[in-house]
Amino acid sequence: MIGYLRGRLQYRGADHVLIDVQGVGYIVYCSDRTLATLPGPGAPVALFTDLVVREDLMQLFGFPSLIEKEWHRLLMSVQGIGAKASLSILGALGADGVGRAIALGDWKSVTVAKGVGQKTAQRVVLDLKDKAPGVMAMGGTMVEAVEGPEPVVETERVVAATPAPRPVVTMSAQADALSALSNLGYSPGDAAAAVAEAAGAAPDANEADLIRAALKLLAPKG
Repeated sequence: MIGYLRGRLQYRGADHVLIDVQGVGYIVYCSDRTLATLPGPGAPVALFTDLVVREDLMQLFGFPSLIEKEWHRLLMSVQGIGAKASLSILGALGADGVGRAIALGDWKSVTVAKGVGQKTAQRVVLDLKDKAPGVMAMGGTMVEAVEGPEPVVETERVVAATPAPRPVVTMSAQADALSALSNLGYSPGDAAAAVAEAAGAAPDANEADLIRAALKLLAPKG
């Protein structure tokens, strides 16, 4: 299975790119959001990839970070969501937005993605509610693809040569807050929903602030 490509971008299409890896060209389909972050032809590029194999077709789909790739694989586990629909959702919401929508049960946000109707969006939120916290927790150790001749690995993540603006600190804070709430005995689903709501209200909040805000949301009403 091809899980990662690093080479030079040779061609950019409407929904895909052609990457030259040591003389072999790979066609990789990407979301609009990912395409917008990639460099021009001739520049070094790296993407995590997911290979989808069918009876008469093999396609590679590319992602700038490992957490986005995991969301893609999780989304495709939902009935009615194929690879193209998954890319559409990720392109519209981004990895962080997908996690927040599922944790909050906000299926209307998912319908923003092209080709995703109300019933499919509701199924995404319902089917993935209990699975989302596990992927959201990856935010603390997010890995991004590296461009250039040799990858340089840091202790927690790999930094892209030309990264798109990405709330790495916030995602790490959300993951840590989610872990802390789980350790306090809250269910993964309830903890994820509270952290997502708190992060939505204060995108730049640190771990401590998110925990305090989430605990207020989880406190019994009355």
